[in-house]
Amino acid sequence: MTGGRALLRSPALPWLLSLAAVLAAALLAGRHAERAALADLRRSASATLALHVAAFRTEMQKQGSLPLALASDPEIAAVVSASPDPALLARVDDRLAEIARASGAAVIYVIRQDGTAVAASNAGEPGSFVGASYAFRPYFQQALAEGAGRQFALGTVSGRPGLYLSRRVAGPGGRTGVVVVKVEFDGIEAAWRASWTKGGEAVMVTDPRGIVLVASEAAWRFGTLRPVPDEERRLIRERLEFGDAPLAPVPLHPAADGTLVRVGNGAEPARLAIALDAAIPGTTWRLHTLTRVGVAVARERIQAQVIAGLAVGLACLGLTELVGRRRRLRASLAEAAARRSELEERVRARTQALTEANRQLKAEIAERQRTEAERQRLGRELAHAGRLAALGQFAASMAHEINQPLAAIRSYADNAGILIQRDRLPEATENLAAVGRLTERIAGLTRQLKSFARRASGRRDPVALTGVVRASLEVVEGRLPGIDLALALPEPSPYVLGEGPRLEQVVVNLVQNALDAVAGVQKPRIAITVRVMGERAVLEVGDNGSGLPDGGAQVFDAFFTTKASGLGLGLAISRGIVEECGGTLSAGAGPEGGALFRVELPLAPAGQGAAAAPGVAAAPGAAA
Repeated sequence: MTGGRALLRSPALPWLLSLAAVLAAALLAGRHAERAALADLRRSASATLALHVAAFRTEMQKQGSLPLALASDPEIAAVVSASPDPALLARVDDRLAEIARASGAAVIYVIRQDGTAVAASNAGEPGSFVGASYAFRPYFQQALAEGAGRQFALGTVSGRPGLYLSRRVAGPGGRTGVVVVKVEFDGIEAAWRASWTKGGEAVMVTDPRGIVLVASEAAWRFGTLRPVPDEERRLIRERLEFGDAPLAPVPLHPAADGTLVRVGNGAEPARLAIALDAAIPGTTWRLHTLTRVGVAVARERIQAQVIAGLAVGLACLGLTELVGRRRRLRASLAEAAARRSELEERVRARTQALTEANRQLKAEIAERQRTEAERQRLGRELAHAGRLAALGQFAASMAHEINQPLAAIRSYADNAGILIQRDRLPEATENLAAVGRLTERIAGLTRQLKSFARRASGRRDPVALTGVVRASLEVVEGRLPGIDLALALPEPSPYVLGEGPRLEQVVVNLVQNALDAVAGVQKPRIAITVRVMGERAVLEVGDNGSGLPDGGAQVFDAFFTTKASGLGLGLAISRGIVEECGGTLSAGAGPEGGALFRVELPLAPAGQGAAAAPGVAAAPGAAA
């Protein structure tokens, strides 16, 4: 008795009574809210079911009249004849493809009386239906017998499920056929799947046997709501309706209360759902919806419990709770202000660091641009210096070439004077004409020297590669006597993008290296080949000399040379010129034991090469 009085006087009693009242109110409110939420959810699910049925029926009706319209087309009727015109078949294929794109049908095809598809919207594509036999399909047999048919099945060629709508076609000579429109529901399934993923309802469509045809869950397709008899399974396999689908039961199980079902989803826990279904008008199918109740009902129950608990708790706590909430709010605001100030300070510091880094980056970019410009200038100067150095290597041969015409000119001029004194004017005229030809020869040689020595312009224009080769050979013509020169130059010449004088410098350098390599060979031979490989032109210069040291690993290094008087810059400059033109220069062993240098250059676009042909038929310097 004393303990009971002490408990009544205890300051903890009000708190205990308040807690008991809060729990009781929350429990009662939760139960009432759960029953009300289920009723509301069921009404909402019924409305959603009607919308899904209407939408699915609309999708089917979009294609429903298409087979009837196609069956009355005279050209489609003509293709079911015994031997249709190939041109007619091609026209029908094109029309079917156009109609399929416009109507959204997956495929449209025409079947002959023997069951063979003769025209299709996917003719000519991989997996075309043309030539396939569909005599075993019920929609084909039904259309021939009754005039129209429909069947949902898995495609034997495409492997994709869909609804086949068929209509009989009356062809010439009493022959009949069938036009078929296949409707796929990928778009509807994707929309259903997105809704189910976001917490909406699961949707599926079943036939009278309880087999799932279309579903928001891909794993449910061709599942069953009830067992399928063995005889029916045998017929399904014979008709190839659903391929090798096992027709396994869909993971739906009645809940304990009998009004809900549990939906299994692999390793995930089963979820409670409201199962509703309705017939799809105009078909024997039914549409089923599974509306999840776990989230919605739990939300309503928790909301009701929270509201009831808060109402009772507020009555019990009163001003104490209000004061505590204000105190916590002030502390939270002070903490948020401190965090905001700290964040602003960090943003200012980070902004300052980024500004400094941006300034340094701009300075580095400007310095790199200046360095790159200087590098390009030095490269051009080095290439020009290499060209001038190369002039010294064939100046002696060029002088010999000029001396010979000069001596001949002197002889012809003396003879012409004597012939004029003797009144033999025709013969004197011939001597003077010979002097003119020799003078033009000397002018051509000097033009070659000036063209080869002039500075590069830096432009990249279409250049005839065989013209570059021929001009380069004229530059070194004085060293070619006694050399077995094998040329393989295609006509018309391939055109590459580059600068004629600079490419000519590369070829002259490679040919002179080959001439130096075969200087001591008993039967010297140099082979020059030009050919086209894909989108690139290939120039190869090979010889039968002693070959490259160490397999040519260092020949492109600057100042590396095997010649007593060489500078070691020719090949390095040549590689730089080729790479500036977008190509590559490589070296290796030749088929005759010597060296083989290979130049690959991108071909100029066909239109540019043809337009530039009159001006670049021969590279500069080839006029001689």
